[in-house]
Amino acid sequence: MWLYILKRSLGVVPVLLGITLLVFCLLHLIPGDPAVVLLGERATPDQVASLRQQLGLNAPLPLQYLAFLTRLVQFDLGQSIISGIPIIAELRNRVPATVELSVAATTVAIAIGMPFGILAAVRKNSWIDRLMMTGSLIGVSLPIYWLGLLLVYLFAVNLRWLPPSGRLSTNLEMNFQPITGFYVLDGLLRLDFTIFRDAIAHLILPALTLGTIPLAIIGRMTRSAMLEVLSQDYIRTAKAKGLSDRLVILRHALRNALLPIVTVIGLQFGTLLGGAILTETIFAWNGIGSWVYDGILARDYPVVQGAVIVIASAFVIVNLLVDISYSFLDPRIRL
Repeated sequence: MWLYILKRSLGVVPVLLGITLLVFCLLHLIPGDPAVVLLGERATPDQVASLRQQLGLNAPLPLQYLAFLTRLVQFDLGQSIISGIPIIAELRNRVPATVELSVAATTVAIAIGMPFGILAAVRKNSWIDRLMMTGSLIGVSLPIYWLGLLLVYLFAVNLRWLPPSGRLSTNLEMNFQPITGFYVLDGLLRLDFTIFRDAIAHLILPALTLGTIPLAIIGRMTRSAMLEVLSQDYIRTAKAKGLSDRLVILRHALRNALLPIVTVIGLQFGTLLGGAILTETIFAWNGIGSWVYDGILARDYPVVQGAVIVIASAFVIVNLLVDISYSFLDPRIRL
């Protein structure tokens, strides 16, 4: 098993190097000059040339890439061209927000999608199955921005059950000193249940909005995987032995159907970590998605490079963990 884990881990290194090269090249193909964006259109050619020299943009691209890799190995992602704030400092503030939202959305998707997928597979071609398939199709098709605004209008504006935006109420956030950056967890660590409840309340609407598409995908994959397993001979043998339906489904069928389900959960979680720009914008969620979008518009190369490298690394690590989990879910993979 350890050899399997080692091989998978070593395979991550060339992938990450390829990501750094690809991101670097694509960003420098985007039209526009960061120096012009920073100085404004009225800047003189001499001012632009001086700033380009100061930022190192006049060096050949291979040298710029080598300099970028050297800083990256030292965990130095540079600083924003526009604001001058170190990238690490910005990531430290924004990554926990995106991770917290992604975990909440994935939890919603798993908690609802898997049970409905199992139920649809067990009651194949019934009204429950048709209802689940129709619901999953609607979930995949709904525009995120429309659903988010609809939930805000219904639950925040009309019913006033939940807050419309932000991570905490303004009066609480002004005096709140986070420990980890995960507000729900920080509320528990400080034993401040006012913060905990308020953070949960602010998390519900964006998590429901962001979790809609993963919920539908996980539900459909669970149904498909369960249908394939339920048709196997060992399932009929287990039923013939007199085992209860619940035991057959949970112990024999679901355990053997987990590989594709875990795969799609990992892929969806990795995708959510990329930053949900629309969801974060609608709910004023101070995460990484909207920050990267602003960096692209401003031609802020260090911001986009640093953020994309972190996002891609997180995605690769999530997939590595999924691969490693295969060896525990199916011991035959270790061989």
